[in-house]
Amino acid sequence: MNKFLLIGFLSLFIVSCRNLGETGKEGRVVEIQTDFGNMIFKLYDETPLHRDNFIKLAHDGFYDGTLFHRVIDGFMAQGGDPESKNAEPSKRLGNGGPGYRINSEIIPNLYHKKGVLAAARESDERNPMKKSSGSQFYIAQGKVYNIDQLKNQLKTRNQELKAKIFEKIREKYIDRLSSLQNNGMTEEFDALINKINVKVDSAYKVEKIIYTPEQIDAYTSLGGIPNLDGEYTVFGEIIKGLDVIDKLTAVEKDEYDRPVSDIKMKVKILK
Repeated sequence: MNKFLLIGFLSLFIVSCRNLGETGKEGRVVEIQTDFGNMIFKLYDETPLHRDNFIKLAHDGFYDGTLFHRVIDGFMAQGGDPESKNAEPSKRLGNGGPGYRINSEIIPNLYHKKGVLAAARESDERNPMKKSSGSQFYIAQGKVYNIDQLKNQLKTRNQELKAKIFEKIREKYIDRLSSLQNNGMTEEFDALINKINVKVDSAYKVEKIIYTPEQIDAYTSLGGIPNLDGEYTVFGEIIKGLDVIDKLTAVEKDEYDRPVSDIKMKVKILK
């Protein structure tokens, strides 16, 4: 190969690598700056789609000047809506974004302990695949649980899960069940219900929610929002400035949980 062509190729390769350096790198660290203090987050490499998207938006200045537009004490602080920039005090916020969603990256060992960064999303009815907002996120605050509260919540969540599994499987047999019932075929009806229950039990064994010792320790000491585990993508956590989340959620807000005085943010890439 001609040495000038080789040099040109290598230069192009280096530029490409530098461009890719904004995304696709591991160990990314960002800072969210506010008037209440700054929070430094490490982004999880286990959720590369969300990590790289957040880095890209931060690099482009997308978040700078946006608001924490929804804060709930004992729950979380949410931001990242581009429509919140210079928004009038009466404007309802929370529906804006960059025009796309991100496939979910829900991983069991990434859970909602206090201080994690997670992606907001639309409800299951509109978004059954649990895809994330392209830009909106929340920082978990939650509360500290005792072990009995945690056990009771887990029991309730699993009961609700099993009921959902049953309804999903029963729906596949609804016409047959109706036919058997309408024709008084009791034995056949009961046999089909038993078959459904066997399928439900099998699926439930796979999907049953459990808390690891690490989760239990986190929720009973640091605190968090365990009922959101498995429902939203968690993609980072605070490594400095954990107290800031308590300050954000304690502010005065209106009936829609929007702070009365705007809380603007700026996001800076540290690594």
